[in-house]
Amino acid sequence: MVKMKMKSETVTLILVNLAGIMERADESLLPGVYKEVGEALHTDPTGMGSLTLFRSIVQTSCYPLAVYLAVRHNRTHVIALGALLWAAATFLVGLSSTFFQAAVSRALNGIGLAIAAPAIQSLVADSTDDNNRGVAFGWLQLTGNVGSILGGLCSVLIAPTSFMDIPGWRISFHLVGVLSVIIGVLIYLFANDPSYSNEGNKLQKSFLSEVKDLIMEAKLVVKIPSFQIIVAQGVSGSFPWSALSFAPMWLELIGFSHKETGFLMGLFVVSGSIGGLFGGKMGDILSKRFPNSGRIILSQISSGSAIPLAALLLLVLPDDPSSGFMHGLVMAVMGLSISWNSAATNNPIFAEIVPEKSRTSIYALDRSFESILASFAPPVVGLLLQHVYGYKPIPQGSSQSVEIETNRENATSLAKALYTTIAIPMFLCCLIYSFLYCTYPRDRERARMHALIESEMLQIEADNPPAGGEYSHIQFSESDELQGKESMIEVEYGEDGFDTDDSDEISLLPNHLTFSTLAEQ
Repeated sequence: MVKMKMKSETVTLILVNLAGIMERADESLLPGVYKEVGEALHTDPTGMGSLTLFRSIVQTSCYPLAVYLAVRHNRTHVIALGALLWAAATFLVGLSSTFFQAAVSRALNGIGLAIAAPAIQSLVADSTDDNNRGVAFGWLQLTGNVGSILGGLCSVLIAPTSFMDIPGWRISFHLVGVLSVIIGVLIYLFANDPSYSNEGNKLQKSFLSEVKDLIMEAKLVVKIPSFQIIVAQGVSGSFPWSALSFAPMWLELIGFSHKETGFLMGLFVVSGSIGGLFGGKMGDILSKRFPNSGRIILSQISSGSAIPLAALLLLVLPDDPSSGFMHGLVMAVMGLSISWNSAATNNPIFAEIVPEKSRTSIYALDRSFESILASFAPPVVGLLLQHVYGYKPIPQGSSQSVEIETNRENATSLAKALYTTIAIPMFLCCLIYSFLYCTYPRDRERARMHALIESEMLQIEADNPPAGGEYSHIQFSESDELQGKESMIEVEYGEDGFDTDDSDEISLLPNHLTFSTLAEQ
C-alpha cells in the first residue's frame, strides 16, 4: 500500500513537472520569433510587446477562476484543463494572419496558463515541508526552464525553415500545441491530488457561499505584510525578466545567426535553471541556520548582482558576433546568479505564512499582481527603443551593408533600453526585500500558531467523541476565520471532563480564542 502511494505521488510529481515544462515552453515561443512574427503581421516592436500585455491582462483576470477551480475540484484535473486550453490558443496563434487575430489568440492563451499555474505550485508546496521546500521549487524552476529552452530553441531553430509553404514559426506553435494536448490527457488520466481524495466526501457548499469564502480568504491573504512586500518586490523583480523577451532580437541585431542565438539563449536558461536549484538548496540550508534572515539575504545578493552583470553584458561587450564566447560566458554567470529569488525565498515563504488550505490562493494572488504589472515591460522596452534610444526601421531596398550597419545601431539602442528596464527594477527589488526582516518572522509564527490550534482542536474532537451525558463539542467556523471575524472554539465537558495541566507547553484555554486575535499579534 505504501509503495503504491509512493508510486502514485511520484507519477503525479513527474506529470506536474511536465505540465510546468509545457507551460514555460508555450510562454517562450513568441519571444523567440518576435522578428519573424513582426514581419509576417507587419508589426513594430511596441506591437509585439503588446501581445504579451494582452495575454497577461486576461491571465490576471482569470486567477480568481483558478482559485475557485482548485478549491472545488481535483487540482490535477484543473491542470489538465489548463493545458488543453492553452494548447488550443497556441494553435490559433499559429493560424493567425493579422495582428488582431494574434492578439485575440494570445489573450485567450492566458486563460489556460492562469488556471494551471497556481494549482501546480500549491501541489508542490503541499508535498514538501519547510526543510526541503526550496529544493522542490528549485526543481520545478529547473524543469520549467527546460520548457523555456525547448520552446525557445523550437521557435528560433524552426523559424528560418518552412514545410509545405508553412513558415517555420507557425509550425513551432502547432508542435507545442500538440505536445500540450498529450501532457494534458496524461495528467487527467494518471495524476492524483491527495488532498482532494482525502476530502472528497466533505459537504458541498453552495456556489455563492464558496465564492464568498474565497473572497474573504483573498482579503485575509492580501492583508499579510510579508505577502505585500514579496508582491511589491516581485512586480519590480519580474519586470527585467519580462523585458528579456527582447534578448533574442538583440542578439540577432548584433549579427548572431538563428542557431547561435538559440544556443546563447539556451545557455542562459540552463544556467538559470541550475541557479534556481542552487538557490533553493542554499535557501533551505540558510533557513535552518538563520531562520529569520537566511532566505532574505540570498535574494538580496541575487537581485543586486543583476545590475553590474547586465551592464557588462549590454553596455561593455562589443556589438559584434565575433565576441560570442564572452557573450556566452557573461550570460551563463548572469543566469546562475540572478535566478535564486523564486525558489530560495518567495515560494517557500508563501507556503509558511498562510494555512495549507490557502496556498493556492496566495500563489494565484501573487501571480495576479506580478504578471499584470510585469507584462508592461515589453511595451516599455519597445517605447524606449523607438522613442528614446533611436530605433530605426531598415529602409526598403537597402543594400546588405546598410542593413548590417542599421542593425548594429539598433542593437545598441535596444541594449540601452534593456539595461534601463533591468537595473532600476532590480535595485528597487533588492531594497524592498529589506522589509521582510521585520515582517516575515511574525507572519510565519502566526501561521504556525493557527495550524497548531486547528490541529489541537481536531485531536480533542477525535479523543473525546460525543457519548451519552458526557460529551465534548468543538465548533470551529472556517468561514468566520476567513472573514477575519471572531471564531469561537468552544470546548464543553460533562461531569467527567478531563484534567488539564497548567505546565503544558501550549494551553487551549481560555475557552474562547479568535483567529482575529492571532492576526493582530
